[in-house]
Amino acid sequence: MRYKAIFIDIDDTLLDYIPCCREAFDVAIERIRDSRISELGMSEDELFDLFFAVSGRLFSEAKHGMHTIAEVMDLYPAEFCEKAGYPVEAVDPFKHSFREAWGKTHTLVPNAREMLEALQSKGYRLFAASNSFGHLQRSRLEHAGILHYFEDTFISMDIGYDKPDIRFYEESLRRCGMQANEVLMIGDSMTTDVLGAQAAGIDALFFDRQKDSLMDIIHEL
Repeated sequence: MRYKAIFIDIDDTLLDYIPCCREAFDVAIERIRDSRISELGMSEDELFDLFFAVSGRLFSEAKHGMHTIAEVMDLYPAEFCEKAGYPVEAVDPFKHSFREAWGKTHTLVPNAREMLEALQSKGYRLFAASNSFGHLQRSRLEHAGILHYFEDTFISMDIGYDKPDIRFYEESLRRCGMQANEVLMIGDSMTTDVLGAQAAGIDALFFDRQKDSLMDIIHEL
């Protein structure tokens, strides 16, 4: 076996980000619905599209070092509420409602459970590696029924550094007691998962959801 352990990204690798995001958004928007101060004529879908565009841009900027993940978690609720016509007083209720709901979202990417089962049966040590709040990501994995596959979870808010920072990967290696050449990183982001891991000397496998199935990964190992 070439590798002893596998680091696996969570969002859009194991858990399906868009439906999870929409589920949490619907809860949060309901929480502040009565605080609307302007009627912009936006449908629920249009509001979600705005939210998704704002958060997506900020998370993309974070991948290139323009913000930390912690900063993004505060920036996108504020920018969304402003653009959607909500008062500043709505920002914190929206943010907290979204986070609470996010911790319960658990829609799986197709074949995620089957891939984890197969990797575990092959004897790989499995570790989740993600940018976010540790308690929220662990809660989502538990709700999805897949937390037990992981020996540990390496989440940026716990680690102290965000992917693709090389220090995220170095600290993750230290915590699991592995050498870089003993680990493979699997994820859907070329920037944070593949290039970040490779900068730390870790081999990486890019998961392209538009082309690949998670079960294809099994055949490559």
